[in-house]
Amino acid sequence: MLLAKKLQEIRDESKDKIPEETRSLMKKATNELRDSGIMDTALQEGDIIPPFELPNSNGMMISSQELLKKGNVVVTFYRGVW
Repeated sequence: MLLAKKLQEIRDESKDKIPEETRSLMKKATNELRDSGIMDTALQEGDIIPPFELPNSNGMMISSQELLKKGNVVVTFYRGVW
């Protein structure tokens, strides 16, 4: 499944789970971020980032270089519960 399709499914499902007031606040915050110019400096598809290490869910440091030896790497950041 394409990422765009999956994200749209998540947005569609959230309409029934997230109150309108909360969705409105989330949309406002997203628009404020876009308006701040942050998107102009954000990484884009195909950009290369420097090597890094991050702790995994067990606190063990994981190297991006070691992971890349095994294949492509996707990094996600969990912001927490809204």
